Amino acid sequence: MIGRLATIASFVVGLLLWEFAIRYFHVPVYVVPPPSGIALALYRGLDAHLTDIGGYYYHFGVTAYESLLGLAIGAVLGIALGAIISQVAFFERTLLPWILAFMAVPKIALAPIFVVWFGIGLTSKIVMVVTITFFPVLINAIAGFRAASPDQIELMRSCSASSWQIFRIVKLPSALPYIFAGLNLAAILSILGALVGEFIGAQSGLGSLIVQMNNNLDMRGVFSVLVLLSAFGLGLHYLLGWFRSKFLFWSPDERNITGL
Repeated sequence: MIGRLATIASFVVGLLLWEFAIRYFHVPVYVVPPPSGIALALYRGLDAHLTDIGGYYYHFGVTAYESLLGLAIGAVLGIALGAIISQVAFFERTLLPWILAFMAVPKIALAPIFVVWFGIGLTSKIVMVVTITFFPVLINAIAGFRAASPDQIELMRSCSASSWQIFRIVKLPSALPYIFAGLNLAAILSILGALVGEFIGAQSGLGSLIVQMNNNLDMRGVFSVLVLLSAFGLGLHYLLGWFRSKFLFWSPDERNITGL
């Protein structure tokens, strides 16, 4: 409780210092806006109708759809391929070098290519999100499946358990904490992937809105959208944490796994 109060107090003090510094040093609002101006811009954007293309709800819905759908596809592909690679040595030898080579490519550099291939619609943004979220889930899934206890595996084999039974009873539960750690990182990256795609070319979405506001030097609007994106990212983080606490109550906290 004391820690939470200290966090809230530090946040409030930081905002007050920010407001004071902007006013005291007469910083132009088109350079760095004060928190009061950001709050006003955020209120105006959220005060619009749900279907108003000039409001925040419509653009937030587009970005959220791209992020969540791309995250879901990337997570499923990452978990499935991670299971295959960890189970079959042939696929590990043949697929893993290609995956590592592609992982080394800066994903942001692929955004213009995806726009050329799939257009400026939702498809190019979803593909971008899938590309960014796939690798954190894949790497964590492989590590998780390999972290299964050899003693437990030998015990299952001594009981004449099949490969599927060993995978389902031993390896999958062992991998779940790692998978959730990968999902936590991928959830934040999914927003980044959607924004990058919208920056390159889009007619809607929060990234497109940021570009429009930046061209008009509306820094209060830009910062208000950043606040909205931050809230979205925090919401995804805590939602995954809630799911983890419900399904993996028996497992240690993921910070013990990731080292964070």
